[in-house]
Amino acid sequence: MNTQTPAEILDLIARGALFVCNHSGGKDSQAMLIHLRRLVPARQLLVVHAPLGEVEWPGTVEHIEATIGGLPLVLAQARQHDGSDRTFLNMVDDKAARLPEVSPWPSPKQRQCTSDLKRTPIEREIRRYLKAHPEFGGLVVNCTGLRAGESENRAKQEPLKLNKKNSKAGREWWEWLPIHQLTTLEVFAAIAEAGEQVHWCYQAGMSRMSCCLCIMASQADLALGAQLRPDLLVAYAVREKAYGFTFRMDRRSLTDLPANDLQPALPPLAELAEKVAA
Repeated sequence: MNTQTPAEILDLIARGALFVCNHSGGKDSQAMLIHLRRLVPARQLLVVHAPLGEVEWPGTVEHIEATIGGLPLVLAQARQHDGSDRTFLNMVDDKAARLPEVSPWPSPKQRQCTSDLKRTPIEREIRRYLKAHPEFGGLVVNCTGLRAGESENRAKQEPLKLNKKNSKAGREWWEWLPIHQLTTLEVFAAIAEAGEQVHWCYQAGMSRMSCCLCIMASQADLALGAQLRPDLLVAYAVREKAYGFTFRMDRRSLTDLPANDLQPALPPLAELAEKVAA
């Protein structure tokens, strides 16, 4: 794997820091953990996954469990104020009820899904783990599988930086992007060389893995995701109609996705709804 380890990381390993692998179940998380397991002693590794409920690809947690080599896994579930699970759909419904004049859907500039459903619950679980394991002395390296090749914005991110916001209450908290410079081909090669399989959604044709229907997805991935999860297409389309705002930024309904070179045209919404009801 073509990665260079910063001297600061080698020092943090020697100091006994806890290295947390944020694992979505996707290829980048998987390749990142392969790299971390070769670099960091197992006793200093923790895997954290934020379950996404109904919008998560089936089998995601099982795939993570099968590829982490027995490392500890913490599930960071987002919570409502009443303690119940917070999900993507109830997040959208809540916003629509509070602010009916604006779109309840997340956007590339307002990624409430990332902050509410992933980052906040993951940071909560890291704090809890550090408190329960004083042997780490509050020293933690939070690792994420973002890559420069994914977008211009991600290319500009610092691969290693101190998180001043979370470096308090006796904690020293670093953020690290271990595979920031890897290409997509290098990611898949690293997984294959480790003798592992990627999540089934890639084998089905998806180019990236996040929510089954993601605001950042390409048109081809949205079309395929809708075909693989027609129940979600119906749930999203019902909300588009009820709230008067489309999920897609181009203001076209998900049910208007055209045919493309890889996937046939989507069936009409009524036909999909009938299938789901059956």
